[in-house]
Amino acid sequence: MSEASEELEKLAAKAASEAIQLDRQGLKALAIPKYQRATEILQKLCSIHPDAQQNKVYTEYAEQYKRRVKELRGIAAESLGGDTIREEKAGAENLVLREKPDVKWEDIIGLEEAKKAIKDAITYPFKRPDLFPLGWPRGILLFGPPGCGKTLLAAATASEINAAFYCVDAASIMSKWLGESERNVAKLFETARLVSENGQPAIIFMDEIDSIVGVRSEEVGGEIRMRNQFMKEMDSIIDKNKKLYVYIIGATNKPWSLDEPFLRRFQKRIYIPLPDTQARLSVLELYAKKLFRIRSDVDFTRLADETEGYSPSDLHDIIQAVHSRIIREFFEFGKPDDMDAKPREITKQDFDEILNIRKSSVSEETLSQYQKWFAKFKAL
Repeated sequence: MSEASEELEKLAAKAASEAIQLDRQGLKALAIPKYQRATEILQKLCSIHPDAQQNKVYTEYAEQYKRRVKELRGIAAESLGGDTIREEKAGAENLVLREKPDVKWEDIIGLEEAKKAIKDAITYPFKRPDLFPLGWPRGILLFGPPGCGKTLLAAATASEINAAFYCVDAASIMSKWLGESERNVAKLFETARLVSENGQPAIIFMDEIDSIVGVRSEEVGGEIRMRNQFMKEMDSIIDKNKKLYVYIIGATNKPWSLDEPFLRRFQKRIYIPLPDTQARLSVLELYAKKLFRIRSDVDFTRLADETEGYSPSDLHDIIQAVHSRIIREFFEFGKPDDMDAKPREITKQDFDEILNIRKSSVSEETLSQYQKWFAKFKAL
């Protein structure tokens, strides 16, 4: 397999993993574009190497993700009584979904500084616009390591003010709308403004926003037009003379890749860091509640100390790996056919052995990059 194909495979795995995690949390609107992104990449891999042996596996996964997207759309439409917004032209129905996220501030562990900045920018102005004669920020950039809560923060913000939530995957826009992308970007913002004018706030959440406004050495005409349209639409939203309740929240793991002219359009630039010790303890205890029996020798305070530099996603993977270890042992050496039989208790040794083979997904060099960028461009 070529280096490029290996990179695509990693991107597909990342998108699929994020989709599954969001799906399990009940965040259907957020999971859909991730499933679609994974499907697109897998299909691209099959087209690059049509005779490759692994294509059968890629195709099976792609079909699974397609079926799950269809199921999620049916669930969303039923739960909303047909109030799901879908744009019928140019495949936009696969990219835009309005749904009220079921995430509250209290569901997000830590990130108090980020919550405060978002409340200042969105919650308070929405509740008392008369107290903000100079207007309020409408462009918010969330940046930081993967798996630290950027998507959940956007979802909780929408839930907090009962906003129409448009979850758009930037990479999917690039692949699906190339050629008429600027028209569809305009339509997206037009729809959000219409919702706002009818009395409901609207939040456009764009994940991987660096895919649209990142610095590139080469661009085709369609990409340039889309970027220009995106800039134009953002300018129309941040116009302080308009009392629109339309916000755009962008999320990125690579803020240094953003084109600087776009940064001023994000009046709030908020760093979403790795969790501190107390937050890691809370995350570990939260995930551990879903496990089978845990022996008393498991000290989560110690585990929180030993997992410095781990993201919440990393901690989830550790708990999941420990659970998988117990289940595998139960199937191989226990009595899985006996419905009364249960896996053994999880022990300190189980966690220790998993920690020996699972390290943080964020390097110290990358953390240093985040801190330097934040020091230069912070806007809380």
